[in-house]
Amino acid sequence: MTQPIFLIGARGCGKTTIGQALTHACDFRFVDTDQVLQQCSGMSVADIVAAEGWPGFRARETETLISVTQPGAVIATGGGIILAPVNREFMRQNGVVVYLNAPVPVLARRLEAFPEADQRPTLTGKPISEEVADVLAQRDALYRETAHYIVDASASPERVVTLILDALHLATAS
Repeated sequence: MTQPIFLIGARGCGKTTIGQALTHACDFRFVDTDQVLQQCSGMSVADIVAAEGWPGFRARETETLISVTQPGAVIATGGGIILAPVNREFMRQNGVVVYLNAPVPVLARRLEAFPEADQRPTLTGKPISEEVADVLAQRDALYRETAHYIVDASASPERVVTLILDALHLATAS
């Protein structure tokens, strides 16, 4: 299989960590849409949102998604990429979509343990656990609708990669 693999899910579900590990297991290239978007624009997500608002950021996100989609790529997407119907349809038609699903306490614990300087601005202004719960409540159905496979992302990265490979029926590269 050389179709791109799109990893979707909430902040803290492990898209980047799992994506990097998955690329080694199946000999694909790793791409993170947020990293590419920030490199191409020369601005952080927070700076783009401040300058152009969320609609401007979302438009850039769609352009980035399309530009990085290639065979043999594992693509870690931003948590909100599924908000645009065009992105959901594009990923489903142009690759395999894996929803890294984890419960709110796991996501909140990860985000609190590894705060990132370039992390996206808060979406709700609430404490992390409340924000994660609110955002996941709004987006879970869209993640599920978009995904070809749903994987429990609360396990260790190694276990999650194994679950993905099993779902995709891929043997690990040695």
